[in-house]
Amino acid sequence: MLQIKALFPVPFGYDQHPDPVRLNTALSDLFIAREQEGKRHANPGPITLRNEQVFESHFHLFSWPEPAIVELRDFCLSRVSQIAAELNGYDAATRARLNIKTDAWFHVTRRNGFFGVHNHPLASWSGVYCVSAGEHDANQPDSGLLNFLHPHIGQSMYLDAGNERFKFPFGTQNYGLSLQPGQLVLFPSWLLHQVLPFYGEGERITVAFNCSLSLR
Repeated sequence: MLQIKALFPVPFGYDQHPDPVRLNTALSDLFIAREQEGKRHANPGPITLRNEQVFESHFHLFSWPEPAIVELRDFCLSRVSQIAAELNGYDAATRARLNIKTDAWFHVTRRNGFFGVHNHPLASWSGVYCVSAGEHDANQPDSGLLNFLHPHIGQSMYLDAGNERFKFPFGTQNYGLSLQPGQLVLFPSWLLHQVLPFYGEGERITVAFNCSLSLR
């Protein structure tokens, strides 16, 4: 009997903040205020393709002392610690020895804003937390998707009736997430991804971060 098994999977982590309305209200007010201050809080050397409808902060967000930032940082990094421990088989004592170095920043995206294909060098885990999804146009189902590119891109070098209709998870389709307020997604930093154009009203606000880990 032929057996079919899925090899080379990519781990993702998902969680939901238990009290997102309270936290996200504080975060949104803070980020909009810092955006309005302009260059003082902006990334001074942006590299990844984006347009002027996206504001990107500098990368020191998790060092801010505001209680909402401290709460968000602890929530996000505790989940990084958890996923690293589970996937590496660390016991509780080893997990307690994990040291996490991180960069973190926020994005405020308005209508037509997008963020190009990129990944995050010098980190093992990256994450995105959704503060506000904005109000998407009803006829734009892909608005603002966090879109992950399929890592097996070489699989499509030749397509015929033997492989062109592979079912999930064996196909070569990208994976798009429509983030909801309070949602956290963790993924390996090497994985290429992008944010598709946001077609909607209001602001799409997210926090992104990278983590490199070591054992004390």
